Amino acid sequence: MRIPEIGTAPAQAERAEQTGWDGITFTDSQNLVGDPFVAVALAAAATERLRFATGVTNAYTRHPAALANVAATVQETSGGRFVLGIGRGDTALFHLGKPPMPVARFVAAVTELQAYLGNTAIDCDGRESRLHFLDRCRQPKVPLDVAVSGPRMIEFAARIAERVTFAVGADVDRVGWAIDLARKAAAYAGRDPADISFGAYVNVGCHPDLDAARDLIRGAVAAFAHFSSMPGSTGAGLSEADRGVVAEVGRRYDSNQHLSNAAEHTNALDPAFVDRFAVVGTPDVCADRLRGLAALGLERFVITGASFRADRDHARTADQLLNQELLPALREGVSAGD
Repeated sequence: MRIPEIGTAPAQAERAEQTGWDGITFTDSQNLVGDPFVAVALAAAATERLRFATGVTNAYTRHPAALANVAATVQETSGGRFVLGIGRGDTALFHLGKPPMPVARFVAAVTELQAYLGNTAIDCDGRESRLHFLDRCRQPKVPLDVAVSGPRMIEFAARIAERVTFAVGADVDRVGWAIDLARKAAAYAGRDPADISFGAYVNVGCHPDLDAARDLIRGAVAAFAHFSSMPGSTGAGLSEADRGVVAEVGRRYDSNQHLSNAAEHTNALDPAFVDRFAVVGTPDVCADRLRGLAALGLERFVITGASFRADRDHARTADQLLNQELLPALREGVSAGD
């Protein structure tokens, strides 16, 4: 995952392509960072094969028609290298004084969004509404990727999306639970689960010093744990002990310190939880953990590295190990997304 700062997006993309990554996901939080769709357009112009995604946008700040329009536009300008990643919304809504989008409203909005992306007309207050300019587009439909953590979101995504990306941590039991639930929901809806690309957001602290590895990603681990304690969440799929940690992170979570290692809410994370919920350690250890997750049926990883306020020397070491040792190891049989 990367921050879509307009001045650096092309350089980030060029470096990722040269290093051997499959793609980059750009965050979408309008009060904090630049626009991810502009970043994708600029980064695509600077690269040839790298793929792009939003990680993630939301269904609140843009009408489904407008969101489908900008997604299809960058799909065209990138030569078909774009995936629209979407979720219920976190900091993007927080800075507008809003909670994450209720699941029922999200389902309705994203159902409309998928119809627009598929060039299907919908009824919009009595008027037939579709994206007429899609008739002139040459690239394939924009794939829809729904980021999920709870059972209702998992089941919905499995019914409607081309891609489902889990944000449930890296514990094999919980990831296995999520994949099984998605496969069952897809089959119940009449879809072949094999037609869905399953992936996962994974916090990775790659460093020979285990304490340093944990500290590098504490802010990101807390953020993703907090996703499992958002309004309406039940902590499904978590062990009893981990459910307590996640609930405490959610209770303390300060979105003004989102992704910061210095945030007070990271104190709710004990080392054992970080070791289960994230992937930490040497490149060999990290590669083994990720291969184990891939064996469950994951095709893709969206890897988040060092969080804000990380030790710079440790972050530099982690970045080198990630690019020079871990990525080549995963290249042997697992697709990796930056």
